[in-house]
Amino acid sequence: MNTKIFKNVIRLMVVFLLILVISGGGYSWWNSANPDKTCASCHEISPSHQTWASSAHRDISCFKCHGTALGNGWHSLTEKVNMVFTHTKSAPHHDEIRMTEDQVLETMLRCKSCHENEYSNWMASGHSASYSDIFLDEKHNSDEQLNFDCLRCHGMFYVGTTNDLVDPISVEGPWKMKDESRTNLASIPCLACHQIHSLGTPAVRPDYANPNYIFYGRAMLNNSIGLYFRHEKVHFNLENLPTPVILNGNDTVQTPTDPVYRLCVQCHAPSVRHQAGSSDDHTPTGVHEGLSCRACHEPHSNYQRNSCDKCHAEKSKNCKLDVRSMNTTYISPESPNDIHFVSCKDCHKDGRGTRTFQSP
Repeated sequence: MNTKIFKNVIRLMVVFLLILVISGGGYSWWNSANPDKTCASCHEISPSHQTWASSAHRDISCFKCHGTALGNGWHSLTEKVNMVFTHTKSAPHHDEIRMTEDQVLETMLRCKSCHENEYSNWMASGHSASYSDIFLDEKHNSDEQLNFDCLRCHGMFYVGTTNDLVDPISVEGPWKMKDESRTNLASIPCLACHQIHSLGTPAVRPDYANPNYIFYGRAMLNNSIGLYFRHEKVHFNLENLPTPVILNGNDTVQTPTDPVYRLCVQCHAPSVRHQAGSSDDHTPTGVHEGLSCRACHEPHSNYQRNSCDKCHAEKSKNCKLDVRSMNTTYISPESPNDIHFVSCKDCHKDGRGTRTFQSP
């Protein structure tokens, strides 16, 4: 080989190696440096950085949730390059930076690395339903026509409309997914109810020398909980969510004081007439009026089996029945003894006397 060519090859290899080392070092520095010097240097990201800095996640690096340019191989690299290109192309008239639905779902999978129990409970709940589970349900679609408002609860991060998602928009099927890319994706991801960049403090060990503090002094915080509104594209914290007036006939129902109820009722809401039990409302009335959703339903999983045991003796003193085997809606969805609306007269004529609450 010609000596001159050989030297040129060596020079190119050295230059390539230097570029590789510098790029690798810069990449490592970017992922480990303080976000003030990296991500937050973009003014559009500053608001998110400020809330992150005062949140319970403030000691967790951005890329732990958002990933890196190489975290998902070629896909993430092209995605990040496209973000830079789009931002530069549209400047200075670009919109506020927001995650796409696919990025939200990818972030949700990263939540699992720390919140394994919560994620597994969510997977076992009705809230893990996919788009096809919701929008291709023949019984529901036949009873109630699909409409633009479906995405308010089922598909909060979807960028299109119900017309873009499923066809036909009528009570007569068969229905099919027009946007097949959404078919098996989660329609209610973690971020539908959780605002990751939210005010909060990391958990701390209690003062074991002061038993009163361990129990009574422990703050019950719901800072991370907030409903995402697709139209405004923001999370609303619990204190900003309204509590609707619920009616039972002409009487106003005492709604639970638990602020989480205000979150649940935004989706599990009554009809426009505000009658308890209408539409998808499950606000308790009767003997359970004022009871919080969380009194019976476990967080994330919504699991409610044996919840009766929390308040009632195993064997009812009056009915002599095992509360776990009573013919309630948990045992039989068609039961007349709906736990959410059961009253004294449903079991006892005139409020006492003959017992009609039966085992299945």
